[in-house]
Amino acid sequence: MQPIDRSTVWPYDEAGQPRHFYYARYDHPTGVAAERELGAVEGGDALLYASGMAAITTVVLALAHSGTTIAIPGDAYFGTGKLFGLLAPWGLRYVEFDQGEPPPAEADVVWLEAPANPTLSLPDWEAVRAHPGLVVCDSTVATPVYLRPLDEGADVVVHSATKFLTGHHDALLGATVTREPALTARLRELRTNAGTVAAPDTAASLLHGLQTLEVRMRRHTENATELARRLEAHPAVVRVRYPGYGGLLSFDVDGDPIPVETATSFVMNATSLGGTRSSLESRHRWEGDRIPRGLIRLSVGLEDVDAIWADLEGALAATAADRPSSPTP
Repeated sequence: MQPIDRSTVWPYDEAGQPRHFYYARYDHPTGVAAERELGAVEGGDALLYASGMAAITTVVLALAHSGTTIAIPGDAYFGTGKLFGLLAPWGLRYVEFDQGEPPPAEADVVWLEAPANPTLSLPDWEAVRAHPGLVVCDSTVATPVYLRPLDEGADVVVHSATKFLTGHHDALLGATVTREPALTARLRELRTNAGTVAAPDTAASLLHGLQTLEVRMRRHTENATELARRLEAHPAVVRVRYPGYGGLLSFDVDGDPIPVETATSFVMNATSLGGTRSSLESRHRWEGDRIPRGLIRLSVGLEDVDAIWADLEGALAATAADRPSSPTP
């Protein structure tokens, strides 16, 4: 394995000139090794950041300026839209659109999620390729196992590598991947000066995660496909959303979802996603009425699918039994 180099400084050469590594805010050996591996699987040049939101912030600073309009799916990860709103005083404007339809013509930057978190909608890539704007795709949920957005016309790929790429809930990490050297250089310059570089230990977690990424994603998909099938047949479930791959699905229950999420024991009631252990949470608490009140996001882990289902089925049955029955007419 790549040794973890936690140094923050390295000596200059014999002529008093900086070597490739001289200060960790610019680059460090473990980070460069992880970037090389991620770039190879995505088919571009990767850069790592302190978190997924740090990566998104750096991309916005690189691509936008006062007066820029960014088009973002109305069901995209709520933190992305919140960040864009916070940048409004600097002259950034964002508009929401249905990513299954053509992006707004006035957009300078088209921001996609493939699939979106937590509603799992997908972009219309043909319409996106016909748009003249720069294209950014958050591919956190798909990972390069199921999608390489640069091959579909994206200019920048963004990952919250905290999720499936590292895969073990042990690293806060973000990433970008590009194929345009000037854009990569711009992102690197902003990362260095904003100080959003990833730490060596989190970069090492990515190196570990990439070794098992494909086999993990295949198991996530196998489990999630079966759970989506069973949830669709359950009388307490109103709707199931699953794109057919990956380890994330969501389902709606009729009424308050909190009793369902708090009734599980095998499936962890927690936020985030992409780990080896299954977890779920209702999203209305964070996102409000932009999503259905009864929506529950389920990150499907690598456990035995029958064990996951037994816990979910028990939670759904218990909460259904607690609901008052309708009066007899």
